[in-house]
Amino acid sequence: MAALRAVVAAGGGRGILNAAKCAPGHRANMSSVSLARGRKAALAALGVAAAGGAGLALLLHQSVKASELELHPPSYPWSHGGMLSALDHASVRRGYQVYKQVCSACHSMEYLAFRNLVGVSHTESEVKVLAEEIEVVDGPDESGEMFTRPGKLSDYFPKPYPNPEAARAANNGALPPDLSYIVNARHGGEDYVFSLLTGYCDPPPGVSVREGLYYNPYFPGQAIGMAPPIYNEVLEYEDGTPATMSQVAKDVCTFLRWAAEPEHDQRKRMGLKLLLGASVLIPLIYYMKRHKWSVLKSRKIAYRPPK
Repeated sequence: MAALRAVVAAGGGRGILNAAKCAPGHRANMSSVSLARGRKAALAALGVAAAGGAGLALLLHQSVKASELELHPPSYPWSHGGMLSALDHASVRRGYQVYKQVCSACHSMEYLAFRNLVGVSHTESEVKVLAEEIEVVDGPDESGEMFTRPGKLSDYFPKPYPNPEAARAANNGALPPDLSYIVNARHGGEDYVFSLLTGYCDPPPGVSVREGLYYNPYFPGQAIGMAPPIYNEVLEYEDGTPATMSQVAKDVCTFLRWAAEPEHDQRKRMGLKLLLGASVLIPLIYYMKRHKWSVLKSRKIAYRPPK
């Protein structure tokens, strides 16, 4: 028994000694793994911090400017906005009066002729009187000279300036756009034009507008070279309608919608006729299809050999 205990004690001592010899290497492996993991975590944290710092610096560097803010026009309930709604031709007539007395001093409508007004907002005799108010350069005559004559129905609306350079020179470098298709050329249509005409206001605190420009939140850049064109009682309507700012803006927008889309009412009438015709033809065509193809689909062909 004493000998067995000695052997066991010796074996246990060797095991402890071997464990003691292996412990430093194991600790070294564990420390290297922990160091690698810590290094990866530190590098990841450093990368996240660097990316966040760069993003924050970029955001702080880009200062917020009033020119970067642009209001979108609200949607107004236009009387002609419905699927079967026609233009208000009394408003079109008043809108032409607004264009003639207010807008035509700077803006042209070179794609609109006097004859287009006949039967829409004016009678033929009224349009002839309007056309004769202008002087048109025509010619040459028999001697080769140009001459002036009164306007007629086939003439187009006169231009306020002879060329774009003259228009820019008279408007501090800004070129007034042609209004023939302005409603279709601007996102928002008449909503945008109405908001632009009625949206002039004082700039907010911290925003400065240079001399010769006017603050308008609906215009790109919020600084526009056109002075406020309309205000209350800017003109006196022929039919006695109160010429408030909103009424004037509404009438001229309706006129511009007609100018950009003269076929507006006709297109909707044709659409209504098409719907009515289709409501009659579609059931008839469907019945004919069922009546014909039901026979063809149920027909069976049998071969009977001769006896």
